[in-house]
Amino acid sequence: MRTTPRVALVTGAAQGIGAAVARALAGEASIAALDTQEEGLSSLVNELRARDCRAAAFVADVSDSAAVERAVERIEGELGPISILVNVAGILRPGPVLSLSSEDWAATFAVNTHGVFHVSRAVARRMVPRKAGVIVTVGSNAASVPRMHMAAYVASKAASTMFTKCLGLELAPHNIRCNVVSPGSTDTAMQRSLWADEHGAQAVITGSLESFRLGIPLRRIATPADIADAVSFLVSDRARHITMHDLCVDGGATLGA
Repeated sequence: MRTTPRVALVTGAAQGIGAAVARALAGEASIAALDTQEEGLSSLVNELRARDCRAAAFVADVSDSAAVERAVERIEGELGPISILVNVAGILRPGPVLSLSSEDWAATFAVNTHGVFHVSRAVARRMVPRKAGVIVTVGSNAASVPRMHMAAYVASKAASTMFTKCLGLELAPHNIRCNVVSPGSTDTAMQRSLWADEHGAQAVITGSLESFRLGIPLRRIATPADIADAVSFLVSDRARHITMHDLCVDGGATLGA
């Protein structure tokens, strides 16, 4: 699968889905791995370089618009024009709405929604004069289905999903595509933080009437590589006529809702 763009910025690249996306794209593009976790970034970049892939780490908080602007400027100066942006950085602050703190609500939106805006704006401003580029935001299947005790996360992902589609509409005349990949339950540190015990994966697959949650028809939890494969397709030339699309990768958990 040929991917025309040559420099890919991946946020949230220190672990989980972000790291998997960086690995998947490393054979086709230079990787600018961005995260707040310096140790994880260093490990990823060393791994990619050992594969003879060009990669560099950039420590920045996507919730800080000034820091994002500085990072994007550095990336373009050191690696070249950014042709692929994959927004993966995200946090989860679960809890019932009535006891959810204002700080947790604000922090969730600062990363999951404002972060997508900050990075996408900074990169798109540079893509437009070049009349080329592709942006993918990793959202969540929960953006279309209510979840118990996850209001902040779900609302923030719904906002970033619609933002990405609006961005895609505005950037289409400039030959820039913007799409969303919406994972379901994926085996990451974030997912495991929700499990009560070692049987957590099976509980998710089975579903729960008490929490109004359906199970997963395909009877498995996704791996980060499953999500990375979807991203790889959407940034490739084989998806050149796809924009403003939300690709759900959840094993059927939301029944196409």
